[in-house]
Amino acid sequence: MSRRTLPDSVRTTHGSKAPWLALAGGILFLVSGMLSWSYDDRILGDLSIRFYPAGIQLYAMLFGVIGVILAVLLLRRPPWLSPARGLRILGTTGIVFVVWVIASIAYQSGGLINANEGGWVALVGAVLLTAGGHLSPEVDIDVRRWPRLSSTLEIVIIVVLMAILLFTVAYTLDIEDGVIFAAFLIALIGLAGGLLGTGFGDYLGFIGANNRRPLLLAAFLVAFLFPFTQDGSDANMSIATQVLIFAATALGLNIVVGLAGLLDLGYIAFLGTGAYVAAMLSSSGFATVGWKPPFVVVMLIGAATAATFGLIIGSPTLRVSGDYLAIVTLGFGEIFRLAMFNLDGNNGPDLTNGPNGIPAIPDLELLGFDFGEVHTVAGIPLGRFSNYYFILLLLLMFVMLVFTRLNNSRIGRGWVAIREDERAAEAMGVNVFGLKLLAFSVGAFLAGLAGTIKAHQDTSVSPDQYVFLESAFLLAAVVLGGMGTVVGVLVGATILKLLPEKLREVNDYRLLVFGLLLVVMMRFRPEGLVPSKRRQLEFHGEDEELSELLQAEHLQTEHLKPEQLEPEPLQGAK
Repeated sequence: MSRRTLPDSVRTTHGSKAPWLALAGGILFLVSGMLSWSYDDRILGDLSIRFYPAGIQLYAMLFGVIGVILAVLLLRRPPWLSPARGLRILGTTGIVFVVWVIASIAYQSGGLINANEGGWVALVGAVLLTAGGHLSPEVDIDVRRWPRLSSTLEIVIIVVLMAILLFTVAYTLDIEDGVIFAAFLIALIGLAGGLLGTGFGDYLGFIGANNRRPLLLAAFLVAFLFPFTQDGSDANMSIATQVLIFAATALGLNIVVGLAGLLDLGYIAFLGTGAYVAAMLSSSGFATVGWKPPFVVVMLIGAATAATFGLIIGSPTLRVSGDYLAIVTLGFGEIFRLAMFNLDGNNGPDLTNGPNGIPAIPDLELLGFDFGEVHTVAGIPLGRFSNYYFILLLLLMFVMLVFTRLNNSRIGRGWVAIREDERAAEAMGVNVFGLKLLAFSVGAFLAGLAGTIKAHQDTSVSPDQYVFLESAFLLAAVVLGGMGTVVGVLVGATILKLLPEKLREVNDYRLLVFGLLLVVMMRFRPEGLVPSKRRQLEFHGEDEELSELLQAEHLQTEHLKPEQLEPEPLQGAK
């Protein structure tokens, strides 16, 4: 929300009422959770019971808890937080949440008459929260007043937040009803946005910068422990493995698009190259190559083949840029798919079995460990998809390591210079063509690695798995999450893989929802969900508060204290 949503005179006159309006809204949300939302007890997990909240009623009560907390902070006005901004986010999302639930009740039960008092009370509460946020005068966050905590307490905060994240992910995947899942997702966005929008998110980033190694260790432990929360469920673990494959591939594309600024619309072909190499060298009865090397060798061959294709395609095509490069890479993706159709022994060499693909690819066996068998650890069964999850997690960590090392190196700075202004970079002595070709080949190499594991995890490969739409979704994951960042791409990949699985009721409208999501993102957050601060400045160069936050992070990397901050903010990047 813009700071100028209301005239200053209105805020000056009625600003004193803002905390009390917000407090009343939070209380109404809490009360709504104890009331009945639906007359029909067969809808949305039975919302007809009073004084026994469950499901959506609990989500509404969480809105109330956060609303009351922000209202109290609005009264106290801490200098390092902006509760008004959090209230606006919380209230606006609360309205969307309540309207979604009431509309779902009306649609499934045959009319608004079946929506009971709980939903209407919550709607009033959401409106009051929004009004309180808009009426409150905006307070600039003073990063120099951020609380200083001991290292032990900061690590405890990180561990607690990671435990909450693990519980939230496990709970999210257990929701089977698409309408309830959408309601929970809206509530999660509102609750997290309400808290982080106050400036608390920037403070958490400040804590994370102070404790990078504990943060990485905690994140790895959360990811490692996730299969143990699923009680052997193959359904959820299948989704998790698809997310990891998609995320690892998207991170490779992030090198090409996010760092070097090269628009690649045929990137899925490199993933397919690795998958087909692994399938042809597997022990499948339909495999077309007689040599069966160990899987580690197969991974290297698949990745090297993809990187070679990247060099072959990149050498002539990278001499063009912009729209022309996008068209050429789009053509390469289609050429790869059609080539896999034609390498069937009739129109070309017998390598891919044409449109039938290569099915019956056996499960991996590494060092005597069979990925197709169920293994019990600490009394918890870990099925086939859990086994693949662990090896994909290691692959993702490797891809993340490669990305971050390159991003922080001279090569990464050269890529960023090319992305910002290719002619200026060339004038400054940057080897533009060589670095662009390197980005293309490294991205292809990482995609090929992911493809070799994907072939065994899917047990088959076929040309229709590698269509243009998959390249578009990979590019969308990079743009949606935040170009040039690791966490952003992971978030974008998770959203784009998880939503279609959980919202199968609207599968026919998936592309429509996907398009609307991108339009909304480009309008309100063009830098992505989790962008870097410097990229934010490219889109919001006039934001002095953002400049000051960036300066705080820079000084933190130089091991300076926030009290040493210069009072003048940095100038915008553009």
